[in-house]
Formats: sequence, structure tokens, C-alpha cells
Amino acid sequence: MSAVKIIESPRLAWQHLPKSMPAEIKADYLRTLIAAGFKYIDAVSFVGRALVPQMADAELVLEYLDPPDDVEITGLVWDTKGAERAIKSGSIQTLAFPYSLSPAFLQREQDHSLEDALELLEEVGTLAYKAGIDLVAHVSMAFGNPLGDDWSIEEAVNAVDLLVEGGVTQITLDDTAGLATPRLISDLFSDVSAVHDEVDIGLHLRALPQDAAIRIRAAYEAGCRRFNTLLGGFDSTVALGNTLAPTIPTELALTELRSLGAELDDMRPVESIVHAASEIARKYGARVQ
Repeated sequence: MSAVKIIESPRLAWQHLPKSMPAEIKADYLRTLIAAGFKYIDAVSFVGRALVPQMADAELVLEYLDPPDDVEITGLVWDTKGAERAIKSGSIQTLAFPYSLSPAFLQREQDHSLEDALELLEEVGTLAYKAGIDLVAHVSMAFGNPLGDDWSIEEAVNAVDLLVEGGVTQITLDDTAGLATPRLISDLFSDVSAVHDEVDIGLHLRALPQDAAIRIRAAYEAGCRRFNTLLGGFDSTVALGNTLAPTIPTELALTELRSLGAELDDMRPVESIVHAASEIARKYGARVQ
């Protein structure tokens, strides 16, 4: 049985902070995660500074952090300019690129068509390959679409088809709108994995705390071994009209996975880090569930 990879994702909360958070504090928090045993951290984004000002200091955060070689740092990019910045930083092991089942969502969030996104993904993938770093594509709206675009499991499988044809070997299915159910998680993950058993498929799930364990269980029992989670789970899908489905908190995911006998990296207790994340959220204006 393969080990479970937990990708701690503070970027998900930081990029939505109403107040500016100093680079030194971000770096200190990332050091705390590393000291606790997290080996995979989705830490920063290299998106246009005007579009995501909260993450405009990505290079400075990484300079302060100086991450150890045995920790995989992921940076989100939307285009080749962002990819070039990430590669130049010298601290990024994986580029994350956002794709979507929803043309409306891509257009609204990134001003891209589906065709634009695929073309940019190919360009970013080429840069990543030449730099010797990994690439993961995130498929938003994978579990449903409240924006009116067509959605089905078949549509999700077809989207993965397009990414795999473009050379992508790591894909994360995102429950962007918080619509996944345990049955849907099981069915979608199983169907995508059956068609693309050579691809590393992960999940980014959202849920109310009382629903988190059953969704993690459904994913794990369907074969998922890679999860994007967030200590405290402070981000939310306000822009989609659903303020009640934050990213599943890491502490809840770890508890459920351990109860299932999952093989996990050795980690220190995370309660103190949850408290630190909560204090940061309160200080800089994030919604605390």
C-alpha cells in the first residue's frame, strides 16, 4: 500500500487575506510547518501582483525561508511569466497550474478560455521540463458547477484526458464549489483512475467539519493517496455563494487517515500550529470558521 501524501496548503488562505501579511511572518510559519514534519507545502503563487497582491512577495518569502532540500515547495502559476519567476527563485520543486471544467469560471478568475488555458499549460509544462521540476494541474469545478456550465463525471474524465494528452502526469481534482458527496468522490476518483491509472491523481476537498471525515474516508477507500488540505481550513468559497465549505482541515484529515491505517509521514502534534494559523487568520482578516 502506497503512502499518503498530505500537501499542506497555506497559500489557499493567504491569497484571500484582506490585510497585508509580511513576508517574514509567512516564512516563519512555513518554517513551523517544516519543523512539524510537513514534507509537501503549497506555499506561494507567482500570479500578477495586481491580481493577487497578497502573494506578490513570493520570491521574498522563499528567500527568507531557504527551504531544505527534502521539502517539496509548490508554487502556483497562471502563465509563462509566473513559471519563469518560480523557476528563477530556485526554491520551487513543483509548479501548480489551474485548469477547469468550467469555461465561465476560467474566464472570470483568470480571463482565459479553455483553449487559452491548455495552450498556456503546454508552455508552462515545457518550462518545467527544461528546468527539471514537476508540474501538477488543478482541475477546478471537478465535482459540480454552480455557474451554469455543463457538468458530469464524463466531462471530468474528458478534461483529464486533455491534460494527459498534453503530457501532464500529476492532476488534482478540486471540489471548488463544495459540492462533493462521499458517493460522488468515490465514483469520480474511481472512474478517472480507471481510465488514467498511470497518472497521479489527487484531491482537494471541501467540507464542513462534521462532513470532513466521511469524505476523506470515501476518497481513501477509492484509492486516493494525495490530498491538499489546510490547517484550520480557513479559506472558503464565498465567491461562489457557498461560505460553508472550507478546505478540509489537515488536522481532521490526519485523524481520519490514521484511523484507517494509512501510511503517513512522521509528524509532530499539530494543535499548536492550528492555533498559530488561527491567530494569523484573525490578525490579517481571514474568515475563521
